[in-house]
Parts: sequence; C-alpha cells; structure tokens
Amino acid sequence: MKNNLLISPTDNVAVALSNINKGDVLSIKGKQVCINENIPVKHKFTLQALKEGDVVNMYGVPVGKATTSIKKGALITTKNLKHTAAPYKFRNYNYRYEKPFVNGLSKKNFLGYHRKDGQVGTANYWIFVPMVFCQNRNLKVLKEAFEAELGFKKENPYRLKLRSLVHGGDDASYEEEKLSQKVFKNIDGIRFLTHEGGCGGTKDDAQALVNLLAGYIKNPNVAGATVMSLGCQHAQISMLEEALKARFKTDKPVLYFEQQQYPTENKMLSEALKDTYNALEKVNEIEREPAPLSKLSIGLECGGSDGFSGITANPLIGVVSDKINAVGGRSILSEFPELCGVEQDLIDRCPTEEVANKFIDIMERYNGQAEKVGSGFDMNPSPGNVRDGLITDAIKSAGAATKGGRSPIADVIDYGEYVTKQGLNLLCTPGNDVESTTGLAGFGANIILFSTGLGTPTGNVVCPVIKISSNSMLPAKMKDIIDFDAGRLISEQVSQEELSEELIDLIIEVASGRHQTCATTLGQDDFIPWKRGVSL
Repeated sequence: MKNNLLISPTDNVAVALSNINKGDVLSIKGKQVCINENIPVKHKFTLQALKEGDVVNMYGVPVGKATTSIKKGALITTKNLKHTAAPYKFRNYNYRYEKPFVNGLSKKNFLGYHRKDGQVGTANYWIFVPMVFCQNRNLKVLKEAFEAELGFKKENPYRLKLRSLVHGGDDASYEEEKLSQKVFKNIDGIRFLTHEGGCGGTKDDAQALVNLLAGYIKNPNVAGATVMSLGCQHAQISMLEEALKARFKTDKPVLYFEQQQYPTENKMLSEALKDTYNALEKVNEIEREPAPLSKLSIGLECGGSDGFSGITANPLIGVVSDKINAVGGRSILSEFPELCGVEQDLIDRCPTEEVANKFIDIMERYNGQAEKVGSGFDMNPSPGNVRDGLITDAIKSAGAATKGGRSPIADVIDYGEYVTKQGLNLLCTPGNDVESTTGLAGFGANIILFSTGLGTPTGNVVCPVIKISSNSMLPAKMKDIIDFDAGRLISEQVSQEELSEELIDLIIEVASGRHQTCATTLGQDDFIPWKRGVSL
C-alpha cells in the first residue's frame, strides 16, 4: 500500500497514509524526499525546505504560514505552522462543470412519505415542540406515556444490569420488561424536541428559535406537531403560527396548548394526549410510496474529523452529492467556519453576484463576531483534530469543503431560511456537530451524510444520520456508531466510484425505512438550537 498522498500537484506538503520512519526516502513529484523525522499516519510533511513566512499549500490552496524555518521532509505541527487563508472577492468567473456519470441513477427510487407541498419524507414522525424550556418536564411526562403505550419504547439494557447487581449479580433470573406492540404501523415514532430557550434571551434569540421549530414542522419527515407553551415567554405561539404561514408555508396538522389558559396541568396534558392520539390515527393512513432520488435532500456534515477525512470520506460524500444533484436532488453543505480558506472556489461557483455577496457577507459577519470575543475561524480545530493532523482551520476547511463536491452553488441560505433550490446549497451553521445537524434538519434535509475519523455518536431527532468512517480502524473500534467504511479507499484500494455506488444503495435502504442507521438504533435523538452568538 502506498504510504503517502499528494492531494494537488501544486501542494508543497504531502499526507502520510501510514507511519513513515525517519530516514525513509520517498519519490514524490519525480523528486526524492528524505524524511528527517518520524511522520505519524494522517499527518503532513514538507516536500521542500521552507523559510519563516513561506506559505504551505494543500488541496491547491494556502492553508498556513511557516512560523520558523522547516526542513525538507519534516513534520508539520502547530509549533511551525499557523493558519492563513487566501483572500477572496466576487469576480466574473465562468465556472465550467461537467455532470458526473450517474449510471442509471435516475431510474432508481426510494419508498417515502409524500407530502402535499411536494416534499417526500424518509420517515414519518409526529413531533412535540416546546415553545419554552418551562415545558420540558411536561414533554418528559408525555414521552413516557406515548412511547410505552404506542410501542415505541426501547428497553434500557442497563436497567437489567443494575437489577442484577442489586439482587446479587445473577441477571439470568430477571426477564426483560414486556414492551407494548407498535400501534401505528405507518408512524416511525413520536419525537420530543426539548431545548433551553424561548425566554430569558433577546427577541432575536426567540425569533431564531421559532424559525427553527417552524422548519422542523415543515421538514418532510414530520407529519404533524403538538406545540406546548407556557404563555408569557418571548417565543410566542403567534410567532410560530406566523412563521408557518409565511416563511415556512405548510398545511400539516399542528395542535397548540398554552398552559396559562388551563386551570391545571393535568387538564392541559390530558387534552393534549387525546387530541394528539386522534391526529395520529389520521397520520397513520399515510403509507410509503415510490419516489425518485430527485426527492432526496441530503445534509452534508462532518464531525470528529481526522487527517483522512478530507481524503476519503468527505470527497466520497462530495461524489454522492454531485450524483444526487445530477438527477435533480438537493444537497446542503453547512458549517461555515469550516469553509474558511476555500471561499474563492465557492464564490466562483455561485450563479449570480447577489448570491456570492450574500455568502461573503455572512462569512465576514460571522468571523467578525468571533474575533470580537477573542476567537475567530482560525481557532476552530479541536484538540482531537490537531492530534490527528488537522493543524490549521484552513487545512480542516479545505478537506471539509470536499463534501460539497464540484456542483455549481444553487443558493446561499442563512440560518433561519428553508432550502428550496435544486442542487448544492450553502447553509450557515456553526461547525459544532449537533448544532449543525440540528440546522440541516430544520432547514430542509430529509437524510444526513456524516463523516467522522475519530468517532462521534451524533444523530438527529427527525432525520436519519448515516455515519461514514474516514478510516478502516474506526468501524472496528467503534462498530456500533459507524454505518459505512470509506476508509476502504486506502485500506482495500476500493475505487471511489464503487464506494459511491455502495453508499447510494445504503441511502436508498435507509430512506425507504428498510435499514436503521446506528444513531437511530441507539436512540441518538440530538437537537440543539444555535443561539445566534459565537459558536464555532
């Protein structure tokens, strides 16, 4: 197996695909490179001697500046490299794009839930939505009732383990609790969106939360919602009703309950339970029917990235994104802090100057807010990222952006706006995994592709999350959270084209409800709204 990779012919560093020893001599770009220190797998090493201030290039773009002189064949670290990114601006650029070969993809379909607005769900959920954190306990009470009696409750294996310890350590004599059978065959679950917002913040915070909740109700994987409110908070029911009429137009059934209008909590919860059950009976009449892949809206996400993420999993997701877009679907690239350094490429792919300037404006305002509090996009890489070779934000970003493939940009979407354009959309979210996936589901995705190199259990409350490993060690180590091994590109030399076809087949199985993702099986129902401040 080859032990190194030069990503772009203009790069002056290469990536170690396996551990490289001091004294090894490699032939790269037709030149001999003598390695003068041990290079750990996934890390980068220089192909030429660099002076202080010299620019390091990866993926064909600047990703850092040398802070000291660096020998040829030396390891790139945080001690000898600092973040830098290329300047960018709108320019009249004739972006030429050749659609990928789709190999009969337009004839394939998945079984989904067709909504009146033309969207198609990959799941059929009823959601409970609190307008304010004061309702979280009420949702917990209702959750216990609905999940137990409608057959959605999952046995907690640790209860049995604890029971065995309490009674002497012999768990063989303690049977599992008998769970109810599923009552509604066409409903995939009742989901509960708890959060800590709705009051105590600014009115802008309240509006942002309302927009997100409205987006979740509009999401094609959602059949309807029960909304719980206290009554006096900033995030008013009237604001949600207005959002569902204007920005997030939908005619789905939505039930509203405001606690301060009831004499007792019991009265409100009893009425909410009864009305919701009656609504579920009608929702259960919706069945899965064939839908073309053009009805897929794929969220593109990464988290717990490593030095292979931008080589295997992310580019693979990019190929799949391009193919889905080529047959009329949509893909959504989020995490704006992880687009730092590749702005010019994305700007050049925008359809109009207006769309490009919207992207520039959002990026500059976001980074400016971070810098005001002593941070900035350059501080985005986590300790785990750095340990695995993502030394600067530009290195991380250049690899992360490959999830978007090479499709032209269809639109730029700010947080709080719903995706409507066919093709590749850029959605402003933070890089935080759960905040970002929460935004993807809230603003249009009906399935999410999530790459990881270090491992993360992240899921979503209404959207299936397919976890894709960048290396083949991770699924062996954390097999209960990984759905697909993109690391086989290196470990088994499986072609990117073959892997993309396999991944699309898995997407179809998940979208059709025939296969559960690891996150869904584990009940990883993550939901964290982005409070529009500084979060990278």
